[in-house]
Amino acid sequence: MSFVMRAARANDLQPLYEMAKLTGGGFTNLPPDRNSLTGKLERSDEAFAREGDEIAAETFVLVLENTETGAVRGTCQVFTAVGQEWPFYSYRITTLTQHSQELERTVAAEMLSLTNDLGGCSEVGGLFLHPGERAGGLGMLLARSRYLFIAGHRERFGDRILAELRGIIDERGGSPFWDAIGGKFFRMSFQEADEFNAIHGNQFIADLMPKHPVYIAMLSEDARSVIGLPHPSGRAAMRMLENEGFSYQGYVDIFDGGPTMLAETDKVGAIANAHHGQVESVTLEKGEKALIATGRFADFRCCYGARELRGDSVAIDAQAAELLRVGEGDDVWSIPR
Repeated sequence: MSFVMRAARANDLQPLYEMAKLTGGGFTNLPPDRNSLTGKLERSDEAFAREGDEIAAETFVLVLENTETGAVRGTCQVFTAVGQEWPFYSYRITTLTQHSQELERTVAAEMLSLTNDLGGCSEVGGLFLHPGERAGGLGMLLARSRYLFIAGHRERFGDRILAELRGIIDERGGSPFWDAIGGKFFRMSFQEADEFNAIHGNQFIADLMPKHPVYIAMLSEDARSVIGLPHPSGRAAMRMLENEGFSYQGYVDIFDGGPTMLAETDKVGAIANAHHGQVESVTLEKGEKALIATGRFADFRCCYGARELRGDSVAIDAQAAELLRVGEGDDVWSIPR
């Protein structure tokens, strides 16, 4: 398979823009706006170029390249610390229990409380695979390459990591959750609010969103029924996150009500189980199917290949070595496929 993950560059703007137009809305981290994407690539370049171990609010953009054609066919992003430049807002589902002695009745009411609890977490997001490539495990390569990037640059990431999944969007491109809450206060459609957030950030939420908890029972049935549910296209992504050790802990997106998945960074499966060692051989003919990565920051590359662990060292196949541009003695990170 001649696909490799690598750091995004400025000349990837056009394919990123073309993919952004295919998302169908709700992808805050991949807006179909050239200026916003240009700014994101510039910030990514700065993050790749920065030296030092301290954690800062940075964005790393990775792309999936077909090395035979040079075409960019997918992308994903890694954020080192959310909520540093502006607050990171979520709704958290909480329960208020009250008891009436006269009625001899206890009532538990679920509420949505606006919170900044997740500020400082790292985040994996912005994942999109071109519809023409949704076969052969490329989605897994996109998703899990991010964890090998984090493993190789662990000092630049927080102790907790989150992933936001897109919520339910109806056939007209609207959100029942937004219509029931945000739309009442902002006089903006879901698409307008989502686009504004993607380009300008979510400070307007702090300015205008009501600060008091919202009783879920007072929402419409359409809105209640989608809280914490991923978009149908994101169900597989949710399962992949759960397999890595992420869990849903009652946090939902303020725009579409989609679930926010959380994990301790060092307990994410692909990070905890990543093998780091020098390449002993690049002529392996048969071995364990694996994701293999190499390179620091802008030199990062990741692909599928075969590996055989040999103590602290590893043997890999010739095609993977060519895609990664590594030879004997070079460092690589790897996990089973």
